[in-house]
Amino acid sequence: MNYIKVFAPATVANVSCGFDIFGFAIEEPGDIVEIRRRDEPGVIIKDIFGDGGRLPRKAEKNTVTGVMLHLLKHLGIKDFGCEVTLHKNMPLGSGMGSSAASAVAGVVAMNELLDCPLSRKELLPFAMEGERIASGSAHADNVGPALLGGFVIIRSYAPLDVFSIPVPGDLYCTLVHPDIEINTKDARYILRDEVSLKNTISQMGNVAGLVAGLMMEDYDLISRSMVDVIIEPVRSILIPDFNLVKQAALDNGALGCSISGSGPSMFALSRGIENARKVGEVMKATFANAGIESSSHVSLINKGGPVVLERN
Repeated sequence: MNYIKVFAPATVANVSCGFDIFGFAIEEPGDIVEIRRRDEPGVIIKDIFGDGGRLPRKAEKNTVTGVMLHLLKHLGIKDFGCEVTLHKNMPLGSGMGSSAASAVAGVVAMNELLDCPLSRKELLPFAMEGERIASGSAHADNVGPALLGGFVIIRSYAPLDVFSIPVPGDLYCTLVHPDIEINTKDARYILRDEVSLKNTISQMGNVAGLVAGLMMEDYDLISRSMVDVIIEPVRSILIPDFNLVKQAALDNGALGCSISGSGPSMFALSRGIENARKVGEVMKATFANAGIESSSHVSLINKGGPVVLERN
């Protein structure tokens, strides 16, 4: 194989009460990575589309190629040569797992080009290194679902313990991205170092309730459990009219609504596609009333993760 083209999906991380431990993939948008072999050793970036010239072109400093270099080093391959093209199909700093999608598409494409020496799950630590390059923290709540698909739980980082749980078949996500940007490092900086015992107990109950609600297909329990008393009250101040947008979603049938990742995107979960579409319309309209343009996506939870689009 001399050429491969791979798509990796956008993701919603944290999922209300599950800061750094919950994430799920959606059908679209997502990033696309192309790799073509070349005779000269080394990984080079040929083109990047959709980033406005903001991403680094040095292979070791870019999320998509940095994970490839880590994988090649792990496998002991020193003479491999390729050129990489990255298609960024979601905004940077969007809270939609943009860097994770690039990292996952890159590491999956390289693994496929090398005839799959590692399983998808074995690729997770390498994809996490892409997050370290992008934000300084090798978290898995975006790369986990982007790589494995479905609703993913990160039980532990030391040792790394990641698994998926089943979700109701009629559960839809509405993801709305306002035309503003929040830097992940900044969104982490404002978080408090200590949490009260009262809030910790409340958050633990909601985490347990959300997992149980998803697995039992109990939509009412899902709705009651989508409450974040720790992270959302702090980060929501970075998103204009957050409370109005959230209330509009809830008033129009959403089971719950919160911040996607570190924001500024917001997500809502709904029962049924028509309800999810209606929720997206009212969320966009509320942002528009504040003078903020936004885009929306409605999707089932993506259970497949990355897709090979082309190879030869």
